Amino acid sequence: MVSTLGIHESVELLFPPTALRDALDPAHGDSAGDGDSAGDGESTGDEGSSEVRVVGSSAELEGCDALVTFAYEEAFLSAGLSWIHSVQAGVDRFPFDELEERDVRLTNSTGIHGDAVGETVLGYMTSFARRLHRYRDRGRDGEWKHPEWDEPFTLSGESLCVVGLGTLGRGIAARADACAMDVVGVRRTPTPVDHVGEVYTPEEIERAVADARFVAVATPLTEETRGLIGADELAAMPDDAYLLNVSRGGVVDEAALLAELERDRLAGAALDVFETEPLPEDSPFWELDDVIVTPHAAATTRDYYRRIADIVRENRRRAVAGEPFVNRVV
Repeated sequence: MVSTLGIHESVELLFPPTALRDALDPAHGDSAGDGDSAGDGESTGDEGSSEVRVVGSSAELEGCDALVTFAYEEAFLSAGLSWIHSVQAGVDRFPFDELEERDVRLTNSTGIHGDAVGETVLGYMTSFARRLHRYRDRGRDGEWKHPEWDEPFTLSGESLCVVGLGTLGRGIAARADACAMDVVGVRRTPTPVDHVGEVYTPEEIERAVADARFVAVATPLTEETRGLIGADELAAMPDDAYLLNVSRGGVVDEAALLAELERDRLAGAALDVFETEPLPEDSPFWELDDVIVTPHAAATTRDYYRRIADIVRENRRRAVAGEPFVNRVV
């Protein structure tokens, strides 16, 4: 039974904490939306009644036996929580061993970001192909200028390699396939995947990227994937290729990528994630013309809180029923 569920104030980065609170607690109502989704605060009657409140300080965590959060803080370990839900799919910031020792279950939000991230990556590719990022930059200076005749291209017939074919990768692949792109992918098990013409294993990654105009990185950060895209993999990409990273900063060797970009060995990059976030003001990535920087926002959507509410509501029901949690990590 989850008697008191806390919504940590750190989710403010993605949506108002009160929006999620209201979606999960019918007593508050749905003040942030139009009430037309499954996450609109309506009780199903079988998830159990529980108090839902917004919390911030360690003192406010007292009495909570479950927590929905963006950030991780050491105070969570001593708060007496039985369950923590991460509003992101990535959970590399959470200490698995310590949580397991304290019998704290950890769940994540995998499975809900495929459309948002897929459309973001499609936007990156369209911007580079149609030179939209350059027009935006020149427009700020009032500069009316056509690109070189051979710069713009269309996505149809271009090649894309998707590194990681989970929910995010499949969302990217589906949208690229709809644009008549040639899609290959990389995953641990080389079994067929919809919208992907050929699947490679991580050991074959240099072959996978060798003919790709775009390489989209969408794999979780683990000990196996840290530094997966390094100097050798970047060197294997064509000179006119673009790297797109919507996974975690640690998956790509940033120093190696920067070196390739600064000497024009690659055409450009779109980077949503970095080893240090927020990206420091003095980072060279800000100054490169053919680099698009977004603030770890590829998955954001106005319905984000509703999707989180659906997962949390289902696991709250499962806690009452004594059933295994969905999206359980620890």
